[in-house]
Parts: sequence; structure tokens; C-alpha cells
Amino acid sequence: MRSLIIAAACLFASFASAQSLQVEVLADGLENPWGLAFLPDGRMLLTERAGDLWLLDAQGKKLLKYANVPPAFVKLQGGLFDVVPDPDFQDNSTIYLSLAHGHQQHNTTRVVSARLGATALEDVTVIFDNTPKGTSAHYGGRLAFLRDGTLLVTTGEGAEYREDAQRLGSTLGKIVRIRTDGSAPPDNPFAGREGADARVWSYGHRNPQGLYVDPVDDVVYSVEHGPRGGDELNIITRGANYGWPIATHGLDYTGGRISPFETYAGVTEPLTFWTPSIGIGGVAIYHGAMFPEWEGDALVGAMGHQHLVHVDLQDGRVTSRTKLLEDRRARFRQIKIAPDGAVFAVIDAIDNQPHTGQLLRISRAP
Repeated sequence: MRSLIIAAACLFASFASAQSLQVEVLADGLENPWGLAFLPDGRMLLTERAGDLWLLDAQGKKLLKYANVPPAFVKLQGGLFDVVPDPDFQDNSTIYLSLAHGHQQHNTTRVVSARLGATALEDVTVIFDNTPKGTSAHYGGRLAFLRDGTLLVTTGEGAEYREDAQRLGSTLGKIVRIRTDGSAPPDNPFAGREGADARVWSYGHRNPQGLYVDPVDDVVYSVEHGPRGGDELNIITRGANYGWPIATHGLDYTGGRISPFETYAGVTEPLTFWTPSIGIGGVAIYHGAMFPEWEGDALVGAMGHQHLVHVDLQDGRVTSRTKLLEDRRARFRQIKIAPDGAVFAVIDAIDNQPHTGQLLRISRAP
């Protein structure tokens, strides 16, 4: 009886939460949109994985497709990824883009800086290339600034290079921390260690495609794809090992075990994980006036299972997970919190159909 009561309570909570949401489609017909950034004047930048960078107005209308965007290696999971403005964007008009670069036998997750000109990117400069790989999968590619002005970059382990996630001399399967010129800050955890790449901030990652730095306390959150099970929500700690492939809550796609260990000494456990995998997307920590009951909670996108997840966080612990907007059949790629407290969601596609990507604004229903 107790389990039935709990299940009914969860169902009611999900229904009640969904009833309080109003969803507006600001843009549709997009081709696998990936990254979204708010500019100080209310306009937005949006990337499409096929290689386009768009300027949108505050209502989501396309104003301009920028020229001189560096060409991306577009194949399977490769393409143009994230976009973030410089912390001093109002003074320098500088942005940062991540993308897959190279060709099938030799490609990397690349990060470039550039200035926004009137119609084109200017002064495009490469500031990061990770360890090359020969697959078109598991790039990571998410960007976020820490409060001190250094840039975090997520990288995947290339699927077939999983052991590199544990090798500090490789930048595959890592979160790296760099200055905006690409150099490694001297206070990085492995700076000066023989055989280690000084840019590594954390390691043991599989394919982290969600990254968020909480502006309230500078805590770093990441979500990463597991294989068959083991999608994770993590708090990222300087120098920590997140286990892949030594420890995982998932199985290989063949059904075999990747490791005999779900946990392992010295490995940081996730805040929560999903088995089976939900095909995890982006993450944001909610701060805003529109949904005060969500204050400090995580919003996580699910692409494979096509919903938005509200993760209730209390004192650093997960107390509940609620599915939202399942009826939209949308692959939630990225989550952003607007200055007014509305939630913006980048939808990769609807029902995996081509050119069905969307930009949603989620607000409280009247």
C-alpha cells in the first residue's frame, strides 16, 4: 500500500507541475540546434550542429546568419556545438564556439574565440584542441565560465578511446579549464605533474554534454551520457575522478559489463543516475522569481526519452525527480534560465524527424 501511495503522489506531482507550465514555441524548423546564449541586450545566439550560428531577437525571430563561422566536421555526433559570450562581452564583443574539427581519421573538440562583427565573425582564433581521435562520436563540447573568468570545456572520450578518460596526459574524457587565450591556469590541479596535461580540471568522464556553473555559489554541475544505463548528474570538483570506465552504473551496448564495479574507491559518485539511460541533454540550476518552488533545483534535458526532468535538490541531495512535458515528444538538448526566470529549452528534434528543432520558452501558466 505504501508503494502505491508514493507512486500516486509522484504521479500527482508530475501532473500538477505540468499543469502550471505554459510553453511557447519561439522558433521552429531548426536543424539540430545545439547551443544557446543570451546577450546583454536581450538578443540571443543559437548554433545548429550543421554549422550555422544565428542571431535571434528577444522573441526568437532569426535576424542574421553569421558569416565566417569556422567549418565543422559534421558527421554522426560531430558538428558545431556550443556558444558562450565573454564575461566582458559588452566591452569586447567576444564569443567562444566549440565544434568538431578535422576529418574521420583525425578529429578533435575545438574551441575558438571570435568577435561579433556586423554580419560576420572576426579575429577567429583557435584556443583549444583536445587529443585527436579517429571516431565521430563522444565530443562533449559544452562551455561555461567560472566566476574567475576561466573557461571550462567538456570533452568526450571518443567512444573507442575509453581508457583515455583515466589518462591525465590525454584530454579525452575530461573537463578542462583554460584561460581565454587557451593557456592553462597555474592553479589547475595537475599543473606541474609529470606526464599530465596542465589543462585537466576533472577526469573519468564518458561524454559530458551538459555543463552549468551556478552563479550563486560557483558550484559546477555536469550531466554525461552513460552507455545502456548510467546517465549521470554530477557536481564537478577540482581534480576529481568520475570513474569512467573503471566504475559505471551502465552496461555496454552489447549487454556485457564494462566494469565489475558500480562504485570504486577514490571515484566520485554522481548526485543521481538514470538506468536505463534517458539520453541526457543539458542542465541548469534554477534561480528566478517565476518558479520560486524550484529555487536551487536542477532542470535536466532528456533526448532519448524526450522529456524535461525537475530534480529536487535539498542540501546537496536529490530528494525527487519529476518528468515534465513528456507529451511534446521533444529531444531536450540544452536548458537556459532567462533573466526573468523563464526556462528556455533548445529542442534538437521532435520524434527524431529532420528540421523539427525548436526553441521553447517555458513560463508559469496564467
